[in-house]
Order: sequence, then C-alpha cells, then structure tokens
Amino acid sequence: MKKERRAPDFILFVIVLLLLTVGIVMVYSSSYVYAQVTFDDGAHFLKNQLVWALLGIAAMVVVMNIHYKTYLKWANIIFGAAVILLVVLLIPGVGITVKGATRSIGVGQFTFQPAEIAKLALVIFLAKYLAQNKEKLKELIRGLALPLLLVGGVCGLILLQPDLGTAATIAGTAFLMMLAAGARISHLSLLGLLGGCLVALAIVVEPYRMKRIMAFRDPWSDPLGNGFQTIQALLAVGSGKLFGAGLGQGRQKFLYLPEQHTDFIFAVLAEELGFIGTTFVLLLFLAFMWRGLKIAIKAPDSFAALLAAGVTIMVVLQAVINIGVVTGSLPITGITLPFISYGGSSLTLNLLGIGILLNISRYVRE
Repeated sequence: MKKERRAPDFILFVIVLLLLTVGIVMVYSSSYVYAQVTFDDGAHFLKNQLVWALLGIAAMVVVMNIHYKTYLKWANIIFGAAVILLVVLLIPGVGITVKGATRSIGVGQFTFQPAEIAKLALVIFLAKYLAQNKEKLKELIRGLALPLLLVGGVCGLILLQPDLGTAATIAGTAFLMMLAAGARISHLSLLGLLGGCLVALAIVVEPYRMKRIMAFRDPWSDPLGNGFQTIQALLAVGSGKLFGAGLGQGRQKFLYLPEQHTDFIFAVLAEELGFIGTTFVLLLFLAFMWRGLKIAIKAPDSFAALLAAGVTIMVVLQAVINIGVVTGSLPITGITLPFISYGGSSLTLNLLGIGILLNISRYVRE
C-alpha cells in the first residue's frame, strides 16, 4: 500500500522564513548607504533581494511537491551539467570577473554562480552514490575512490575561480556525508589530512591567500591593508554590546566595512542588534540543524536520509564558516551567510535545497 504523504515540516518552514525575513531587513539596513552612493537608490539591493526571495520561495514550494526519488533518476545529469557550467566559467571572456575572481555567468542584472549550483548538485549525486554503494564504503579504492575524485575535481574547478570558501564548504559537506554513510573514520581522516595539505598548497601558491593568513594571525600588523576588513568587522561586532546600536543605526556600513551587505552582513547585524540579535540568528541556525537532522534520521530510506543530511550540512557549514570569518575565528574567505546575505544565486539554490528537505519531511517515519 502506498504510504500517505504528510504535510511538510512546518517548524522547518517557519525557521527558514524567519531567517529570510531577518536577511531582507539586514540587506536593506546594511546596503542603504552604499546603494545610495553607487546607484542613487538606497533600496537598490533590497529590490533585487526581494525579487530573488520571491523566486526562491516559489521554487521551494514547487520542489517541495516533487518526490525526492525523482533525483535518483536525474542525479548524474544534474551533476554533469553543474560540472560543465564550472568548466564554461573558466573560458576566457565568458565569466564575469569582479575583484580578481571569476565566479558568475550572465548578462546584465541576471547573473548566477555555477559554484552554488555545484554545491546542491554534488549533494544530490553523493546521496545517490553513497546509498547505492553502502557495502563498498568500507573500502578505500572500490568504495571511496570515485566520489573523492569527483569531489576533488569540483573543488579544483572552484579553486581556479578562485573561491576557497565554497570549495571548503563542498569538501566539508562531502566529508560529513561519507562519514554519515558509513565510511571508515581512518580513511576519511587520512583523506582529510591530504585535503588539508592541498589547501595549504593552494594558500602558499597564491600570495593574496598567504597575506590573508598572516592578517588572520595578527590583523593589526597591517591595519590599513589585509587586516582592515577583519578589524572593521571586529569593531562592528564589539560595539554592538548587548542590545546593539539599533536597527539602521550602525556606523560601519558607512563605507568603512567592505562587503557589508554580502560576506560581512553578520558584522552589521551584530553592531545594530547586539548580542541579543546575533544569539537569535544563531539559535535559528541551530533549530534549522535540529529539524534537518531529525528529518534525515527519520527518512524512509538511505537516499532520503543522506540527501536530507547533505542539504542540512551544506547550509549549516556555510553559516559556520561565514560567522567564523566575521568574528575573526577563521581566515577571510568570500562566502555568504545563508538566507541573510545579499546574493541571488546563493539564496535561490539554498531555498531549492530546502524544498527538497521539506519534501523528504513529508515521508518520514513515525
């Protein structure tokens, strides 16, 4: 007898809408000054974010009603298309280069980042592969070689953009998904060590990355250069104190803090909403992780469990990296805060992932 489909996880749905609401408010607050100076329209970024949010919510609702097993059939094609987009991005003249990084493809206002598509595509592909090869995962060559090669290839293409933050998110998500699927900790630890060495090599061969590492160790050694962004972020976070300066009353967004509405929006949030506001956001992400992992644990089959876990890990890990960078706990990497930072590609693809997670929640075991 076919299992009756339930309503999607309402708590998860509300958590995501709350994060999205906080994001829209903070995008407007953090970007108003920069948008007014640059575009003579303080609501420029707010308008764009609202459009992407509405499109993302619509996509989430549609995907929420597509059975998760559909992705078993399309996983390879989705992953292949994502890899092709990553390769096309590297063709001279195709990608859009901003501040030395080529991460977007598009025309005019419509642009997207292939790396964001690759994150979700890889989660879908890994969920399928790991679910179908569970008995081989204890073996390094027969079980883990293929997914590791593919993960390494995707991360390599993303590092060429360059985008170390997204590559780290993908590698971390893949690592935890393989661990959840039953791979040996010894194998993954060895591979994690190898990955760490490759990251270290990527840092050494690029002078700007090495400068970021040195600035991370002591930002005040170069306060007007590589340490400037970290120092301004810490000033914003520290000045927020318990209740913050008040919504819209922050000072760092007055062109002191770079990337104030994208990678460093959490610093503006901390300055304006204080410890209370940041704690609220952190609790929302913790609640998101709780609901996502609960869906994974109660999922009806291995593919659904790994897919739910992968989407949850992908979002939470990106949030951890972003907040770690803003608070000076991690070196600077260009990565947004899910649902809160400005950015159409990240927001839309994350909401698509939530749609998949909500669909899985409709079939969980009692």
